Amino acid sequence: MNRIWNSIVGKLWGTILLLVSFVLFIFTVFMLEFLENYHGARAEETLRQTALTIANIVDGNLTDNSPYEIIRSVLHEGTNALIVENPEGAVYAIQEGINQERIQQQILQNKAFENIYASSKPILQEMLLPSQKDENKMETYVVLAFPLKSDAALHGAVFIYQNPDAMHETSKETTKIVFISAFIAFVLTTFFAFFLSSRITYPLRKMREYAFEIAKGRFDSQVPTTQNDEIGQLAVAFNQMGRQLKHHLEVINQEKEQLSSILTSMTDAVITFNRDRTILVSNPPAERLLQKWFVAKGEQSTKPIPPEIYHMLDHVLDFEDKIEEEIELEGSYYSITISPLYSGELVRGAVAVIRDQTEQHRLEKLRSDFIANVSHELRTPIAMLQGYSEAILDGVVIDEDERNEMIKIIYDESQRMGRLVTDLLDLARMESGHMRLYKNLVPLVPVLERMTQKFAQVAKEKHVDLRFVSNIEEDVMVNIDEDRIEQVLTNLVDNALRHTPIEGAVTVSATYAKSYAKIEVRDTGIGIPKDDLPYVFERFYKADKARTRSKGGTGLGLAIARNIVEAHNGNIAVTSVEKEGTAFTFYLPL
Repeated sequence: MNRIWNSIVGKLWGTILLLVSFVLFIFTVFMLEFLENYHGARAEETLRQTALTIANIVDGNLTDNSPYEIIRSVLHEGTNALIVENPEGAVYAIQEGINQERIQQQILQNKAFENIYASSKPILQEMLLPSQKDENKMETYVVLAFPLKSDAALHGAVFIYQNPDAMHETSKETTKIVFISAFIAFVLTTFFAFFLSSRITYPLRKMREYAFEIAKGRFDSQVPTTQNDEIGQLAVAFNQMGRQLKHHLEVINQEKEQLSSILTSMTDAVITFNRDRTILVSNPPAERLLQKWFVAKGEQSTKPIPPEIYHMLDHVLDFEDKIEEEIELEGSYYSITISPLYSGELVRGAVAVIRDQTEQHRLEKLRSDFIANVSHELRTPIAMLQGYSEAILDGVVIDEDERNEMIKIIYDESQRMGRLVTDLLDLARMESGHMRLYKNLVPLVPVLERMTQKFAQVAKEKHVDLRFVSNIEEDVMVNIDEDRIEQVLTNLVDNALRHTPIEGAVTVSATYAKSYAKIEVRDTGIGIPKDDLPYVFERFYKADKARTRSKGGTGLGLAIARNIVEAHNGNIAVTSVEKEGTAFTFYLPL
């Protein structure tokens, strides 16, 4: 019910009903007042006409009984009359009834009628008289005193008194008819008002429904435009608004998706800040960067970004100026550009573009280190080649054995330079991703055993015990590039033999490690210092450069081995204890 009265139909319907009810109420009140006055005037007029008729009948014939019969026929029901000859004369009652004497006595004794015998005008008066139907009841009567004439002289009067029940009965019937008419008018108005309000508000209610549909994002809904009035024009405007809203939202969504795609595809971190320094928008690289900073700080700070960036942000927001800087944060290098964002003429925030330059710095350092290492590695053999060559050319060496020794040194150094250049080319090719593997299914154990046996003579000459052990069946096949794996194992075994003292041992083993084959090269040599272990797989890194150079190493073997193993979807690791030995382990998927 509340829903109806809260709707526009209920409000319009109620307004019409209240207005019509008020009009009907005023009309009924005035109509009843008018009818009451009308009936009173008609009753008075009837009494006057009746009194005039009776006066004409009885004028000069009061002693004759025949006029009374005529007078009785003239009187209406509920009306009675008294005829008085003069103030001191006889009184004649036209109709007898109970309480007649009391009625007659009260009428004649009423002071309002004292002048009726001396007046030429009738007198009308309401009086409380005994009832003609109930002996103990009093009723209000309308009494009309009309003077009688005889020879142009006033000598008597006619008193007509009427019970108002007849008049009241007529008024009741009239009032009943008025109320019934008002009720019928109210009922008809109710139905008509409801129909009219529903008809008028139907387009508005439809527009309300479609407005909710648009609010839910269903922009294809259309309001029917069957009318040509203002509501019809409103429906047309509503449909146009829906189409325009759909178009604008599609444009906004396209721009939003385009901006989101651009931000997502960017490799740089983009963070948008509000005026109060809170973060509004960030792309995936920025999310990863924020997470990295959060993990690094732990619970030491509640701010999501480092203080250095906050200082730059404060400068941009306070001075409305763009700022570009490169800063170092916890070992990482960042290039940061922060620009203000405007809303009209006011700065509403800032956008920061952060580029991680750590890898570029690392590559630049690697490049410089690479040049330095290559220069360092080539300087010695080139100097030796130049020095011994000049000695031979200048004829400083006369002894043939000494000359041959110098030539052998020149040959060895040129060989080492060739190995260095070859290793550099292989490593560059591997790190650039251009290394091509020629994989084949080969039996793992026989291949590893054959590669190990190649160093049996060298081990024998160095008085080192070289052994191969395996718990893998000989028919187990692996998909590898045999030449490349041989290069890895050759490098590891050669390093082990070169750094293992006399009476030492080098063991090559192959075991299962879940879905991998674990190949380990363990020696009992001098070991690697603990501080050097994290760097053994880097280019040109040598724990003892002088000893390695004397042994013919280039410092690139382990870096090449790591790239080959990782290209086979495996990994390589090292463990070592100084003066006890070293173990290189690499894994190949079975």
